[in-house]
Amino acid sequence: MKKLIATVLLGIMTLSFASCGGSAKTESGEAMVFKHGFDLDYPPYSYVTEDGTMGGFDVELCKAVCEYNGWQYEAVPFNWDAKDAELQAGSCDCIWSGFTVNGREDDYLWSIAYSDNTQMIMVKEDSGIESLADLTGKVVGVQTSTSAYDLLNDEEGQLELKDTFASLEVYETYTIAFNDLQAGAIDAIAIDVTSGNYLMSGKEGYKFLDEALGSEQYAIGFRKDDTELCNKVNEALKALVENGTYAKIGSNYPEIEAYLCLGK
Repeated sequence: MKKLIATVLLGIMTLSFASCGGSAKTESGEAMVFKHGFDLDYPPYSYVTEDGTMGGFDVELCKAVCEYNGWQYEAVPFNWDAKDAELQAGSCDCIWSGFTVNGREDDYLWSIAYSDNTQMIMVKEDSGIESLADLTGKVVGVQTSTSAYDLLNDEEGQLELKDTFASLEVYETYTIAFNDLQAGAIDAIAIDVTSGNYLMSGKEGYKFLDEALGSEQYAIGFRKDDTELCNKVNEALKALVENGTYAKIGSNYPEIEAYLCLGK
């Protein structure tokens, strides 16, 4: 059902907002449409809600940027491993979905960073796994094309740790990986702490190991020649910090509130 909803949304999900900080018009006199590209299943940053609408911190923040600039908002959800193809094809104007700058500095034109984050290992509390060393011979899950995946496959990152695993299982989404952890199909998940906090919220029996895999910052990735667009988004983000909107949106997402870094 989620896939069906997401498919429908790809074609029809367009929302408009009134201008608060000015207006942007096309040559035909219509409001500019800002196409927000994001992972369709990456809570708490972006996801399809139970009623079929789009939710998440990044979705709300992007809508607020559009409202400030007088733009129409258009949701462009996709599978995460398709993000570069979607951006380069012009299907979206940016990649904005818990998107890690670290290690990708030269691949995109980046906005100012708006969130800190850390990669951690999530396990069941009764798993007997208490440290990274205890992952030897264990089956670990990770979402494809994420910073945790990159760390575990990088000689300068955590490749040596990965080589101690029985296997590294790669998933399309962390939601699916967490379902497998619950079912006992895998022993641990390498995951961003904010996403892990969301998945564990309201559920007992799960924890992070004390040792972190790495740290990072989230920002918005644009095509390298979209300087003007990136600047307008940056200006709006700064204004939303000053008028309290950024903090207000963050308060809706306690899993990530402590990691919001703008204005600090």
